[in-house]
Amino acid sequence: MKKRILLVNKFYYRRGGDCVYTLALERLLLSHGHDVAVWSMSHSLNLQSDYASLFAPGVGFDGPWRGRLQAMARTLGYAGAKRSFAAMLDAFRPDVVHLNNIHSYLSPVIAEVAARRGIKTVWTLHDYKLVCPSYSCLCRGEICESCFADRTAVMRRRCMKGSLVASAAAFIEALKWNRQRLTESVDRFICPSRFMYTKMLGCGFSADKLAVINNFVSYDAAAMLPVCDDAAREDYCCYVGRLSPEKGVVRLLEVLSRMDLRLHLIGDGPLADALRGRYASCGNIRFLGNCDAAEVARQLSHAKFSVMPSEWYENCPLSVIESLCAGTPVVGAKIGGIPELIDDGDGLCFNPGDETALSAAVMEASSRHWNYDAIGRRAFSRFSAQRHYNSLTDIY
Repeated sequence: MKKRILLVNKFYYRRGGDCVYTLALERLLLSHGHDVAVWSMSHSLNLQSDYASLFAPGVGFDGPWRGRLQAMARTLGYAGAKRSFAAMLDAFRPDVVHLNNIHSYLSPVIAEVAARRGIKTVWTLHDYKLVCPSYSCLCRGEICESCFADRTAVMRRRCMKGSLVASAAAFIEALKWNRQRLTESVDRFICPSRFMYTKMLGCGFSADKLAVINNFVSYDAAAMLPVCDDAAREDYCCYVGRLSPEKGVVRLLEVLSRMDLRLHLIGDGPLADALRGRYASCGNIRFLGNCDAAEVARQLSHAKFSVMPSEWYENCPLSVIESLCAGTPVVGAKIGGIPELIDDGDGLCFNPGDETALSAAVMEASSRHWNYDAIGRRAFSRFSAQRHYNSLTDIY
């Protein structure tokens, strides 16, 4: 049965993983004949939409204090989000509201608005915000679960940017949008990894409110990810992701700088300039910066393997999924949802933050003969758009 489905995400352009997922899901649902609309926050980079005039007013956490106060009010459900979303519901009249990344620039208040109208509401969780006020389960660069038992820990430890003000704001937001309030408004929370599911369960969310559905490789991405044979593979490994401390990229570069194997890094981030300067003399390390989807696919398809050295609770990273769909094995840190994506024969796992273990895994991956075709076939079956669609429609 065809439905009218309203997708919600704080941005409506290709920005982070949540945006990539939302855009891919929009195309997937449209391809199956559903009526689909997206509701977001107004932003100059948003894609064109017939409903743009109904988007939530733009807010920002940088700039003058007046604007910051308005942004903080938005996190609590004020500053126009509730009114704008109600107008969107009136105009589109959806059967299903599918929430994605809505904290901060939108607000969980929209789940309550939909629920009061009796609209089926599901929420795909792209981070740990519902159990960690600072969303990342990190505090000063270290894994932290203190808030799982005591939300005040975010203030005591100043987990949010090391700032008492920002941490207090995160605490107030978590206090208002607590587990009970959220579960009353949401029919099902979708966890992209089994790891996230266990964390949600451990923090008191009911199993009957949770579902595990992995991220998927879109039809467009699949078409750009040919599985190359041995002859087409080049002597390099590939990193795709943000150049930031929690991604483990500093440790990866330190390890690869001592090897002959080439490393291609795709992505940008706060460490980009410092890392380029530090490793400028290493002839085996190339910083490619941000690349379009076609170039990312080309780099992955011709690499001997890719590396995901994260040191935080990755959820269900698309870079791992796309690498496997290209038939390219993954050397991944044994943390978060990464290990559950890498089956026997699809790559290797190592203890996060351990340079010796990372070095050994990279050397083994470089010397091993991989069955690229088998890796690609398994991945396309497991992470196909059709399989994802079937799982979602069971919930819708």
